[in-house]
Amino acid sequence: MKDIYLSIVIPVYNEQESLNALSDRLMPVLEKLKKSYEVIYTNDGSKDNSLAILKALQKKYPKHVRVIDFSGNYGQHMAIMAAFAESRGEVVINLDADLQNPPEEIPKLLGKVEEGHDVVGSYRLERKDHAWRHWGSCFANKVRGAITDAQMSDQGCMFRAYTKPIVQQMVEGGENSTFIPVLAWRLAENPCEVGLRHDERSQGDSKYGIYELLRVAIDLATNFSLVPIHFFTFFGMIISGCSFLLVIYMFARRILIGPEAEGVFTLLAIIIFLISVAIMGIGIIGEYVGRTYQAICKRRYSIRQIIQDKSVSKE
Repeated sequence: MKDIYLSIVIPVYNEQESLNALSDRLMPVLEKLKKSYEVIYTNDGSKDNSLAILKALQKKYPKHVRVIDFSGNYGQHMAIMAAFAESRGEVVINLDADLQNPPEEIPKLLGKVEEGHDVVGSYRLERKDHAWRHWGSCFANKVRGAITDAQMSDQGCMFRAYTKPIVQQMVEGGENSTFIPVLAWRLAENPCEVGLRHDERSQGDSKYGIYELLRVAIDLATNFSLVPIHFFTFFGMIISGCSFLLVIYMFARRILIGPEAEGVFTLLAIIIFLISVAIMGIGIIGEYVGRTYQAICKRRYSIRQIIQDKSVSKE
């Protein structure tokens, strides 16, 4: 079992409704490939019955299934990175547990890797999500394209394949906060994309609300680009120049016309606007300072246990 060809990595957070159905569909697909494989589930601090189900799956498939159990909730990307660190496959495929990305599409990703691509991204064909999520994703793709050099069609689709060297580079990078699709795309020498089927979520709820999506957008901008800082610097310079001209104008009116009270509310509005700009700038700087703090602390995730067959060895 030391020579594994394919590792399937699945982050899990409160997915008790879909885990058994996922396994029932995933394992036959992997068996049909006629290649050695492993499935690594990361329990990301689930509060439902997910861990018990994962333990049962590990007992059912002791030679193929491994379970990483986090001591808390560290987020989807850290759950994936932990599984990457434990993976032994020459090819690693990331799959979500909600069955919106059908496991039957795995051969398409694997086929592109076997053609010589080191990173195989994906985009969702006829996406089955709420309209607001689709529009939000389109907007995020536009923003990402403007502030990074990673030109991909659908950054939000995590159903992707990576070769072992790419996975090792991501793990060795030791980033505390990252966005795996963009990071892998930057490291790739010969990336490509393939369209995959996207199904409706039949069980459970999405773990990404508006706050989580905004959080991802901020993380993406501050982890992979200095554009927000550059934009704010130039914007601040323009505002400062305009403010200086306004001061000269008001001073000239004071000399030529004398004291006036009519412009008080206009000046108040300008002051409030400038204060809001300053607060926004402090927030942007704070995001970068926070990233630096996290990198210095090197706190990524805490593993409570790894549940696997005793004969399994990463070496």
